[in-house]
Amino acid sequence: MRGKVMFVFIVIIAFFAYVLGAKAGKARYKEISSAVNSFWNDPQVKKARVRAVKSAKQATADATAAAEKAAKRAGKRAQKRFG
Repeated sequence: MRGKVMFVFIVIIAFFAYVLGAKAGKARYKEISSAVNSFWNDPQVKKARVRAVKSAKQATADATAAAEKAAKRAGKRAQKRFG
């Protein structure tokens, strides 16, 4: 998972470096910008973003629950051992 996030991060940096440093100038920037906007506003991409947000929220909730459970177990073990 970390590798995927790093790959996306590198792609985004490369994209912005190209856009900001392109010698083609403003015309190429507008072309790239319109392509990105059309991609970003595509209905399938919007659905994927919504699914990704829901998935991230669920994963966060699951991780929080697991951490709370582990903390309670650790507290009980510490209390038995030291209490």
